[in-house]
Amino acid sequence: MRRAYSVETVRAAEAALMKRVPEGALMQRAAAGLAAACGDLLRRGGRVYGARVLLLVGGGDNGGDALYAGARLARRGAGVRALLVSPDRAHADGLAAFLAAGGQVVDKPDDVGGALDLVVDGITGIGGRGGLREDAVALLRAVTRDHGRTPVVAVDLPSGVEADSGEVHGEAVRADATVTFGTYKPGLLIDPAAEHAGALRLVDIGLGPELPEPPDLEALQYADVAALLPVPGGESDKYSRGVVGVVAGSERYPGAAVLAVAGALRGGAGAVRYVGPGADAVIARFPETLVHAGPPSEAGRVQAWVIGPGLGDGRWAEEAVADVLGADVPVLVDADGLRLLEPETVRTRTAATVLTPHAGEAAALLGVAREEVEAGRLAAVRELAARYRATVLLKGSTTLVAEARDTPVRVNPTGTGWLATAGSGDVLSGLTGSLLAAGLAPRDAASVGAYLHGLAARHNSDGAPVSAQDVADGIPAAWRDVRAG
Repeated sequence: MRRAYSVETVRAAEAALMKRVPEGALMQRAAAGLAAACGDLLRRGGRVYGARVLLLVGGGDNGGDALYAGARLARRGAGVRALLVSPDRAHADGLAAFLAAGGQVVDKPDDVGGALDLVVDGITGIGGRGGLREDAVALLRAVTRDHGRTPVVAVDLPSGVEADSGEVHGEAVRADATVTFGTYKPGLLIDPAAEHAGALRLVDIGLGPELPEPPDLEALQYADVAALLPVPGGESDKYSRGVVGVVAGSERYPGAAVLAVAGALRGGAGAVRYVGPGADAVIARFPETLVHAGPPSEAGRVQAWVIGPGLGDGRWAEEAVADVLGADVPVLVDADGLRLLEPETVRTRTAATVLTPHAGEAAALLGVAREEVEAGRLAAVRELAARYRATVLLKGSTTLVAEARDTPVRVNPTGTGWLATAGSGDVLSGLTGSLLAAGLAPRDAASVGAYLHGLAARHNSDGAPVSAQDVADGIPAAWRDVRAG
């Protein structure tokens, strides 16, 4: 599992560790890891000896990391130059080591001369706020103009992004890779900042024993998901494995019912009950579904409900949402169901509630502009979870899962841009609801559902457009892939 910690926590852990190690040891460990990562990238394009490297160096420890790493690369035969954003604040010992190793300081981008093999971004560190300053922006633009196709490696995180929130205010570096130290920072895993980070490489500098539990953010990996997947036993039957009820679709959107049921049938529950106007379409596609005319409370026993995809906003939809929220089982609410929620009804439920909005729906629930949610996804999902006392799965380029109680926010690493297609959210709702019915806790069901959903899209897309039905069809392969490790 990838774990991420806030700047405050990282600083405290570093301070505790520095009391037990020689002065400068942490910076040397970071520089060694950074130089090794840069060397690996340079070898892919040829070799380290004779490579041309440019360091963009800010003040403070982040610039020191870059300078010490540059010194190591220079001693291996690379031609390394450094552009100092703030010469008067450059790390003195790092600069001395860099010059002693044969590195050169240049005054402006025009002095770099010739093609570059690598640019190292050491302008700002994890304490940076509010985007790059004007002088750094001018420097970055000049380097990009002259060396725009050169790979960029960011030191700890791309300069100009917010480490704690993943927000980007103003100009920021777009790196091809980021070498981060000690632990991941939330901004490396959450868009829009994550889009600037590129491939991530974590360098162990010994912080582990100093980092508290739980982390601020976590991302499940294959082994974590495999451990959570429901597996039937020899004595299991369709009812003991869980029954999920699906209330979705309308005369206008019968396909939403089909797609939600498609996800539910592949999510681990033993049976799916469907209630709604799309019964004929559902039975035609999935004859194993148990259908009922409604209302949901009279359809039979379920262990979880999914309501909302394609439901519309008529009287029947309103009554169905109220009926389902009155049940004493976990309920997942998506799409049209979110617009029909009574906040106090959700807050006072004794059973779990899972809300699965996209950015626009989240904005409506919070009463803010969509752009505010997209720019501050972490803050938005936390606020929604607290306000509704629910588990919230915020869909998007990085899907986030938050609970009302004080547990780490989970970020899903498997998404793909091809999931931005009509009906894919309906599949996710059914899949996650089925996991709820199979016995997973709300946070785990949402996290595993998002993981499998993204992985299924990747498998069946393989770099090409994918439909929602393709995503549903890809879930069994994704499930097997995770189980196989």
